Amino acid sequence: MWRIRAFEELALRGLHEKLVLGAIHPSIGQEAVAAGVCPNLDRHDVLLSTHRGHGHTLAKGADPLAMMRELFGRAGGNCGGKGGSMHIADFGVGMLGANGVVAANIVIAAGAAHAVKLKRESKVVCCIFGDGAINRGPFLEGLNWAKVFGLPVLFVCEDNGFAATTRTRAMTAGEGPSARARSLGIAAEEVDGNDVLAVDAAARQAIAALRDGGGPRFLHLHTYRLTGHTGADPAAYRPKEEVEARWKDDPISRAAALLEAAGHPTASLAEARNAAYAEMIAAYEAARETPFPPVDQAFADVQDVGDPRAEAF
Repeated sequence: MWRIRAFEELALRGLHEKLVLGAIHPSIGQEAVAAGVCPNLDRHDVLLSTHRGHGHTLAKGADPLAMMRELFGRAGGNCGGKGGSMHIADFGVGMLGANGVVAANIVIAAGAAHAVKLKRESKVVCCIFGDGAINRGPFLEGLNWAKVFGLPVLFVCEDNGFAATTRTRAMTAGEGPSARARSLGIAAEEVDGNDVLAVDAAARQAIAALRDGGGPRFLHLHTYRLTGHTGADPAAYRPKEEVEARWKDDPISRAAALLEAAGHPTASLAEARNAAYAEMIAAYEAARETPFPPVDQAFADVQDVGDPRAEAF
């Protein structure tokens, strides 16, 4: 969790220093979701994330230097410096990609899980999305598809209470994500998403069930975004008192308190924090000094076979 927070604080610094080309959507305050879910996945398992996906990508095993280079649009980024923050992917660790289109990753996950089933692979697929996604069409399509075909996919709703700048409960009919999943016959569990141990236990159990052929599972993790929707959002739509109160429920502080109560030395916790910041500062500095990709790479990776414009006339 400290690695994720350090990375995102440095990413925000890069945004303010005009090194980041594009938007940054920080998940500060939501680190227990990534840290609790992703380590239960094997390297070959598949992960799909959202536009707020730095933490998930790091927790899946991606290289922070490559990620920082990607945010800065530099050579050596995960996607060659072309995708930026909202489109980071690292197939080497099973990360199929972040996605800037809300809920789009849900149907992609269903497709990936269907491929796993058809190829009789041992992988599972994990799809993390926000609470705003439950009110878009792909949510129903993806969950229905996964249940009908008994696919090995874990749907994780990372519920921070806001769809961008709007409270999700103000625009959501019914009882919410878990009720909708259960209405399709998918086993769903609600968990305190700021309790990393609870998240870990729920994810471990759900993923084990998937590996046993138990069909799709759904986790509804309640958390809170402590910053604005983007690095440029002052979040003036939230009362100051609300945010201050939620800082007291910070998942990192909660985990540290648990460790200290269990007798873990405070000094070693500080060492872990310092090591995380040292790692991410080094990635930041190295990425800043990395050159931009050569100009001749501008059209690499662009498909020009079967151009419909040529075939239309």
